[in-house]
Amino acid sequence: MAIKEYIRERFFPHIWCPGCGHGIVLNSLLRAIEKLGMSKNEIVMVSGIGCSSRISGYVDFHTLHTIHGRALAFATGVKLSRPELNLIVPMGDGDALAIGGNHFIHAARRNIDITAIVMNNRIYGMTGGQYSPLSGYGTMATTAPYTNIDHSFDTVQLAMAAGATFVARTTTYHVQQMTKIFREAVLHEGFSVVEVLSQCPTYFGRKNRLGTAVDMMEQYKNNTTPVGSKAKKENPDLIERGIFVQKELPEYCHEYDKIIERAMQKIT
Repeated sequence: MAIKEYIRERFFPHIWCPGCGHGIVLNSLLRAIEKLGMSKNEIVMVSGIGCSSRISGYVDFHTLHTIHGRALAFATGVKLSRPELNLIVPMGDGDALAIGGNHFIHAARRNIDITAIVMNNRIYGMTGGQYSPLSGYGTMATTAPYTNIDHSFDTVQLAMAAGATFVARTTTYHVQQMTKIFREAVLHEGFSVVEVLSQCPTYFGRKNRLGTAVDMMEQYKNNTTPVGSKAKKENPDLIERGIFVQKELPEYCHEYDKIIERAMQKIT
């Protein structure tokens, strides 16, 4: 299918601010799905609340636009009832790791076959520019006018520690890498986490004087490096991108089917 057939054109133009990275994420995700040759009826996208979560309104899949921080809980219910479907859950950094943090770590430890996309723009963009769990120490926000003193989560380290069997990071600058990673994540049978560094020039960029969207994307180019590169050893402050974990472990729905089979045998 052509990419155009995966979108709901009647809802365009989108509501994202000029320069927002989330449209780039949507583009790369659709290209990955196109390369996989998936039918629209094979996919369910579940989102919560936030700028990133509006992505579900623009795709012509089965979609659920749910409540803040609870997208993974809804997605878990869908996956258990219809395990043959491909579940994709786009979330913001606050949606995934603040109010949704508990759901995030438990979905990871269960290893349920869901693809979680964390769009990390380091801010609550939809509700006024409050700081998030990923804003980082020393940053500015509407709720941190004298700088933020909270240290940020490392999404990759958190996902790995919680047991996710596919963990990756990319940026809106590295669009070809993003498409490839999304493809691998959807194909992976288990809980997949893809963090995407996505610029928010309207709030995070303006508050922290990072320049235009182009300037912020240039920073992604200059301040990141492939996983395990020599550059990371020479400059530990560089952010690694690529696939960090890709391993096979028993998937939750398959294991749950075994429980049902044992229970039915006992009844009969």
